[in-house]
Amino acid sequence: MPNKKRILLAEDEEHLLEAIKLNLELEGYKVSTANNGKKALQKFKEERFNLVILDVMMPEIDGFVVAETIRLENSEVPIMFLTAKNTTEDKVAGLKKGADDYLTKPFNLEELILRVNNLVKRSLKGDALKEFNSYKIGDKTIHFNSFELVNADGSITPLTKKETMLLKLLIERRNDAVSREQILETVWNYDVYPSTRTIDNFILTFRKYFEPDPKSPVYFHSIRGVGYKFTDNQH
Repeated sequence: MPNKKRILLAEDEEHLLEAIKLNLELEGYKVSTANNGKKALQKFKEERFNLVILDVMMPEIDGFVVAETIRLENSEVPIMFLTAKNTTEDKVAGLKKGADDYLTKPFNLEELILRVNNLVKRSLKGDALKEFNSYKIGDKTIHFNSFELVNADGSITPLTKKETMLLKLLIERRNDAVSREQILETVWNYDVYPSTRTIDNFILTFRKYFEPDPKSPVYFHSIRGVGYKFTDNQH
């Protein structure tokens, strides 16, 4: 990856801003900083970022409002909240504003770096997947934007939003096991905690849609104790 990955960091505590900036730069990231919400939004409009890190309590405009504003024009860029509030209600509120992760202060810098790396990696995979809006499995084609599955005979099977998101995630990570936690984060966005059986039912539905023999799957696999895997050797 020759180009440095860009992070927007908005935090009004100067010493913390500088410490996080320094540590992210040591990891090879290019960091743009803002010490209030208004500046953060200005910078977001001027540059393209791979991740946005927002303190919740900021002057001018708070982090929640900044996140909502960003989400109106960009649904893809990962957003992480930093906050001194650590109640479940605050966490859920933050995630409902469109955040992908939430770290409470005081936090360990090593953990922050680990989470940042994971979010940036995910955003890069998302960019790769955005290059195509459809994906073919066997003789059937998924159209992600219209939530449709076009069958070999041209007939259309409508897909739910959750089905489309889960398909997209599994295809994005094809040939790799995807943990239940990753599915929970990405598809359910912490709104509901689905049981393993709920996700299993989605996998059973996918087998009915795509597998020549659902009882002997070649594409969609459940991996006991780990999660799920989509295998496709044609791509």
